[in-house]
Amino acid sequence: MAHFAELDEQSIVTNVVVVHNNELLVNGVESENKGIDFLESLFGHRRWKQTSYNNNMRGHYAGIGMRYDEATDQFVEGIS
Repeated sequence: MAHFAELDEQSIVTNVVVVHNNELLVNGVESENKGIDFLESLFGHRRWKQTSYNNNMRGHYAGIGMRYDEATDQFVEGIS
């Protein structure tokens, strides 16, 4: 299972969803892009970033209200 953060137009996290591995694997390897493709088919947009419940990617597990900072490729507290 993988977690994906939905971002609004200002890169603020508005939702976090779980995607089953069946939707992520390409030749046995997890693919963030494949997960985004799957979510786009459900929600009609590509404003998604994978996040890690174990905090092993993008700084922190994304929570609603956090902001995705593209420059650092991390989720950060606050909107600034």
